[in-house]
Amino acid sequence: MNPQAWWFVARGAGLVAYGLLACTVVGGLLLSTHLLGRRPAPDWVLDWHRFVGGLALVFTAVHLLALLADDYITFSVPDLLIPGVAPWRPGALAWGVVALYLLVSVQVTSLVRDRLPRTVWRRIHYLSVPVLLLAGIHTFTAGTDARNPIVAMLLGGATAATVLLLAFRLPVRSR
Repeated sequence: MNPQAWWFVARGAGLVAYGLLACTVVGGLLLSTHLLGRRPAPDWVLDWHRFVGGLALVFTAVHLLALLADDYITFSVPDLLIPGVAPWRPGALAWGVVALYLLVSVQVTSLVRDRLPRTVWRRIHYLSVPVLLLAGIHTFTAGTDARNPIVAMLLGGATAATVLLLAFRLPVRSR
């Protein structure tokens, strides 16, 4: 087995998690802005949104488990769950840890959405945008692929789409 296999799994899972997160945030913004039409979205669209968000969390867990299994840079569980304590690029990893906690809060509250007041759920769900921003900062500052043009296009495209949709969403929301 390649001695760098876990490192490749960690990198790949992290990038897939970011891509899935970008898809679910952009998809959620498209749904909420009604750019795709005013009629209610079919149930499968909302199911897709929930499924992709859940997959982002699953691939984030794979990312963390692969980092624990990798022996090139030795991480402990506290290194990956407490912001700022990792011996390797602690600031860069802290962005990812905070994004993880926000992502978990969004996912858990979405699972119990029917038991929460709508305004509470909505405010927590708005944290999806900072999750994407923090995960992007983490990817850019901690990732070894930051100079890769495909990764740069992923980060730039997700950021541009999110900013564009937010620019459309905010005036719609204030009406």
